[in-house]
Amino acid sequence: MKKDPIINPYLAICIGVLSVSTSAVLVKLSSAPAPIIAGYRLLFTTLLMTPFILIYFRRDFIKIERRDLVFCLFAGVFLAFHFILWFESLNYTSVASSVVLVALQPIFAFIGTYIFFSEKLTLKAILGGSLAIGGSILISWGDFQISGMALFGDLLALLGAIAVTVYYLFGQNVRKRLHLMTYTFIVYGMATCTLLIYSLSLGYKLGPYPGQDWVYFILLALFPTLLGHTIFNWALKHVSTTVISMSILGEPIGASILAYFLLDEFIRAEQLVGGLIILIGIYLFLKRPRNKQSQQVIANPAKGLHHHE
Repeated sequence: MKKDPIINPYLAICIGVLSVSTSAVLVKLSSAPAPIIAGYRLLFTTLLMTPFILIYFRRDFIKIERRDLVFCLFAGVFLAFHFILWFESLNYTSVASSVVLVALQPIFAFIGTYIFFSEKLTLKAILGGSLAIGGSILISWGDFQISGMALFGDLLALLGAIAVTVYYLFGQNVRKRLHLMTYTFIVYGMATCTLLIYSLSLGYKLGPYPGQDWVYFILLALFPTLLGHTIFNWALKHVSTTVISMSILGEPIGASILAYFLLDEFIRAEQLVGGLIILIGIYLFLKRPRNKQSQQVIANPAKGLHHHE
């Protein structure tokens, strides 16, 4: 008999959304290059996890099947490039625009879960998703520019949305079989290596950086990563990638509020209205009835994936 989770997955996802909302502001506050910020964020995360892995989970690595290990490594690579693309976008466009575009990942999640997991969506789910995506666009409407560096930043953020969706799709398959700590340790470790190699290949220096930057690196490891991405990875064992993606649409609300107080980025009327639309859309999506086929695929995601190998 399948055990009930120790905490309601939807409550955990809410905590995760609040945590990841701090990410964009912390990146903006740091003076280090984007790949360096991302690299140290995941390096410190991996180091903080290492004692627990060595004490409680070291034997799990012997039992990992080759296919699952490969999926974990690919997930780590796509997570790394998600951070590279998104963090870099913050150098060219506003927090609101960047976070909103990254949060549009449900568009790609809908496609991915349909292709690889045969997951069907009801009309109510599509309506909720459309409302949330529409609210996201409304939030950053005034920031969208069809020329110059802002457009380049918007494009980077959109590519970051695609990368993080692929990361979650890999995770949705593997998380049914691997323990959360084992899975995230491999993924974060691979992402760290990818980021450090990428940074060095571009000639970025690993140091020195101002003391405040190191504080931001550690805060990025603690909040948006350990209390954000790790919670989302835990929730993948109990909910679909599309549920995670839809919930993350709440991030622009928290990020915009923090940007207002810490970065003096003004919150416009359309951002407030857009935030309300996002919440309504997320509610409709998460309250949708799930059909039997979808439940079976989530319980055994490999079944859906094998048809497309």
